[in-house]
Amino acid sequence: MNDPLAQLKDIHLPPAIGWWPPAPGWWLLALLAVGSMIWLGWYLRRRASRPSLIREAQAALHDVHAAWLEHGNDARLAGDLSALLRRMAISACPHTDVAGLTGEAWLRWLDGGLEGEAFEKGIGRVLLESAYRPDVRLEDPEALIALVRRWLEQAANSGCDHV
Repeated sequence: MNDPLAQLKDIHLPPAIGWWPPAPGWWLLALLAVGSMIWLGWYLRRRASRPSLIREAQAALHDVHAAWLEHGNDARLAGDLSALLRRMAISACPHTDVAGLTGEAWLRWLDGGLEGEAFEKGIGRVLLESAYRPDVRLEDPEALIALVRRWLEQAANSGCDHV
């Protein structure tokens, strides 16, 4: 009875590892998943609001055109079109991209998504000059309105990707 091997006890296993708290890698994965879902929600909401923004801008362009047909003031038309383009650009694009653009840089930015240089060197240049000349006479106001309409359609299709 004095057998030393008989006095040995069986192997004791440690307690089972619980699922809580998770390892740091799981916390990082959870943060990444939550961040991705928040970004996806923001992105989808922004994309969903863009068509209504474009529709509003096109309706505003229609109103500007109708008002011009009534009053016939080319300087006011140019000012209204310039304000419409600025509002649309600031609403559709990050403020840091377009809010501070003026002069030639603004016209260059507007030309960014269109073929040619219709704003910088074409009929769109009147938008830059009309703010300082109340007696502006446009050669072809309908062409200016068509140019703004084309820019709005481009903004609807590609957003601010041209910058």
